[in-house]
Amino acid sequence: MNLVNAILVGLKEIWAHKFRSALTMLGIILGVSSLVAMSAMVQGMEKGLKEALVAIGGLQKIRVEAQPIPTDQRHLRDFATGVTLHDVRALLASAPEVDVVSPQMRLEPAPTLSANGKNYRTFMTAGVWPIEAELMEHTIAHGRLFSEVDNEQGRNVCVIGTTIRDELWGKPEETGEEVIPVGKSLNVNGVPFTIVGMFEHYESEQDHKERLLRIEEAARERALGPNGKSTRRNRGWGGGGRRGNFAFWVKNNTLYMPLNSMWMKLKSGQTNAPSEPRLSEMEIRIKDVDHMDLALTQIRNTLMVNHRGIEDFSFRTQEDWADQIQSSVRNARLSGGLIAGISLFVGGIGIMNIMLASISERIREIGIRKAVGAGGLDIFVQIIVESVTIAIVGGILGLGFSRAVVWLIGEVTPTDNAPIITVGAMLFAFGFSVVVGLVAGLFPAFKAARLNVIQSLRYD
Repeated sequence: MNLVNAILVGLKEIWAHKFRSALTMLGIILGVSSLVAMSAMVQGMEKGLKEALVAIGGLQKIRVEAQPIPTDQRHLRDFATGVTLHDVRALLASAPEVDVVSPQMRLEPAPTLSANGKNYRTFMTAGVWPIEAELMEHTIAHGRLFSEVDNEQGRNVCVIGTTIRDELWGKPEETGEEVIPVGKSLNVNGVPFTIVGMFEHYESEQDHKERLLRIEEAARERALGPNGKSTRRNRGWGGGGRRGNFAFWVKNNTLYMPLNSMWMKLKSGQTNAPSEPRLSEMEIRIKDVDHMDLALTQIRNTLMVNHRGIEDFSFRTQEDWADQIQSSVRNARLSGGLIAGISLFVGGIGIMNIMLASISERIREIGIRKAVGAGGLDIFVQIIVESVTIAIVGGILGLGFSRAVVWLIGEVTPTDNAPIITVGAMLFAFGFSVVVGLVAGLFPAFKAARLNVIQSLRYD
């Protein structure tokens, strides 16, 4: 029997026992679809995390933050200065690997922003130098960024993110127009500031697509009048809501003002304010990410000299985040792949059981074929082909079903990073299902090939 005839016999056997074959394929279908869906979800998660990493400046950034004094240095607490502008100047002068240093002074607890008769609280209200916008990959969409002169004179000016605009003046999809609050007044804890600029809206690719759909839908509803209703679920304002990607959410919730304005107008009057300005943190960009270790050594040595040997500061690098991303993705793939592999293994057991049952039903047929000249190899190939055929059909159906599974996951538990089905994942899942079918058919095929002709013919 040639291969084509063996495949045709296998398909006829599947068709002759449709319900039994469908149940046999179910394990393969679920295994393949779960493997593809798992890969798609991990791929979407990885893409979203990398987008966020790029959005906050890439791998060349180092953050220096104040930290509690180590236990063995607590007797020196009166000499601890915290992170100050003197550290910024020292790093620019003494650390050759440092490219840019941006000081940041945040207002804590989260201040109340008031404008247009509304209030809003956001923790990302900070006094910075103008270079901070470049370091954090901010782009001015309307107006301007405050200048060095604004900082030197401590002017009451600020730049805001789109979520602050949305909360105080309304979202474009709700008002029907985009409000640009440049030139308007905004109170920060009761102190008036003039908005001189607004950042562009930051969002992932998936958020951008969904936001455009919502804007189009809102326009249709307004055209239909009060009876127009939306059937789409609200998933937040393009990453601006708390359910959005955190990095984009922070950038959209940012209010920047000149560093001196923060100190003179808001911080220095606080009862617990130190006698000199203390920074919340410093953002540092190094010249070459390949020299990260050297840069960290230079920064640490400079700060230790500045702080008289007191280690009241700590480092955070974007490389740590990148490593966490890779670790999370690797763990997700491993755990998801293990679950999907178990499903395929169960499917393989189903194929083995059904092939053993099929052999028991066809013992006389196998005996007749051997009596008229068929060899053990011919019987072996036929059973293997039937087993692999079941796996192939189940794998193809599983690939089709995987698209429905991914769609269902997106509808039931929507995320900001849509699952991405890749060709590689589909080929791997399909190939794995074929291998499972091949392995599952080996034992039944050996058993059928070794049947005795006489005993098979006498079997009733």
